[in-house]
Amino acid sequence: MSRRMLLLFVFFAVWNGGGSCAEETGKDSLLPPGGERTYQNPILDRRMADPTVVRYKGIFYLYVTGDVLGGGYRYWSSTDLVDWRRGPVVFRRRRCWAPDVWRDKASGKFYLYYTAQSSVNPDWQVVGVAESESPAGPFVDPQDLFENAIDAHLFSDEDGRLYLYFVQFPGFRITVQAMSSPRTPSGASRVILEPQEEWERRHGAVTEGPWMLKHNGRYYLLYSGSHAAYPDYAVGYATAEHPMGPFQRAGHNPIVRRSEGVFGPGHGCVLQDDAGNWWHFYHQKRASTLNDFDRFVCLDRLWFDGEGRLYGMASRGVRLPAPVIKNHVGP
Repeated sequence: MSRRMLLLFVFFAVWNGGGSCAEETGKDSLLPPGGERTYQNPILDRRMADPTVVRYKGIFYLYVTGDVLGGGYRYWSSTDLVDWRRGPVVFRRRRCWAPDVWRDKASGKFYLYYTAQSSVNPDWQVVGVAESESPAGPFVDPQDLFENAIDAHLFSDEDGRLYLYFVQFPGFRITVQAMSSPRTPSGASRVILEPQEEWERRHGAVTEGPWMLKHNGRYYLLYSGSHAAYPDYAVGYATAEHPMGPFQRAGHNPIVRRSEGVFGPGHGCVLQDDAGNWWHFYHQKRASTLNDFDRFVCLDRLWFDGEGRLYGMASRGVRLPAPVIKNHVGP
C-alpha cells in the first residue's frame, strides 16, 4: 500500500468513528461536511516552526518561531484553520522562539509567553510573559519569569487554576510551575519529565515543547524528543491524574514521527474544531538533512481510542478533510 493510500485509510477511519471523539460528539458529526473542504500540508510553506493558535470571536490567531527579522513574533489570522493571512509584528525581542498565547476570560486580556535572549546572561534563554488587550497585539509590559529556560506553555484547568510548563536547562527538563495569576508563580516548580527513552536521545538528549490537554478527567502532556534540527525529532505524550504529576509515558510513543517524505515532525499545539475533533498544529523539516532548521507549519488529526490512548499522524502533500468550522464563510 502506498504512503498516500495508507494516510487516506487512517484519516477516513478516524473520521468515521475511530476513537473516543465519536463517542463524545456522535458519529455523524465526524463525517466531512457537505462540499468537503480539504487541506494539504504544508499549511504555511514558509521557514517557520513551533506554532501556537488561539481562537477569539470567530478568528484564529497563529504565532510562530522565525517570522520576524531581528527577533520577535507576528500573528497570522484565519477563519478556517487552513487559509491564513499574515499580520503585523506584535512583540519584539532578540532571539525569540516558541510563543504561547492564552486568553484570560475574567479580565479579557491576552498573555504571550515568550522564549527570548536573557538579559542576565546573553548565552542563555529566558521564558517570560507580556500582555495585550487584543490577540493582534501589541504585547507589552514584558516580565521575565525563569532564566536558562525555553518553551513556556500556560494551561488553565477546569477549576480555574493555572500551571506553567516550560523546559529548564541544563538537561532539557520539562518543569511545571503553579501560578497564582498569569504573571505570578506560586510555590516551588517541579521537574516532571527528562530525556530517558531511546527516541528522546537519538540526536542529543531532549524533551521539549510541552503542551497540556485534558480528556475525560485525565491530563495528557504532549512533548517533543530528540534534537529539533534532525529528521528523527518526534512527538510523544505522558499522562497523569494531576497537572503537576507524576506523569507516566505512553507505551506506544512516539505518536507522531518520521515516515516516508515526512521529517522531524514536532513542537506544536492542540485544539478542537466545532465537531469536537482534535487537531495538532506542528512543524516538519523540509528535508532529511541533518542539523538544519528549515521547517514549515503543518496541521493533522489527533484521536483517542476507547481506552484513552492518544494517537497522531503526520501528512505531507496529501489532500485530507479539513477541520469542521461552523462559522466559516467561503469556498
